[in-house]
Amino acid sequence: MILGASADSVESHRKFRKKYNLPFILLADPTHEIAESYGVWKQKSMFGKKYMGIERTTFLIDPAGRIAKVFDKVDVLGHAGDVAAAIEALR
Repeated sequence: MILGASADSVESHRKFRKKYNLPFILLADPTHEIAESYGVWKQKSMFGKKYMGIERTTFLIDPAGRIAKVFDKVDVLGHAGDVAAAIEALR
């Protein structure tokens, strides 16, 4: 099962999922509860300005609910292939 989560609103997720025809569920986390519990709600910086935001990260969770692999600071290009290979390696 694939789940995506961000601090965006439910309505924003609905539009994004429809626009990109995503085949998985997007979870809205406007209070950052999920992001904070996974340790990905962090201070970031852009053009010298600091702000809080989600550090793009992928977690592979095994059938027992344990984190099997973490991909930090994800770059979207090629990431799906990396995740697929990691899933295959866990089988």
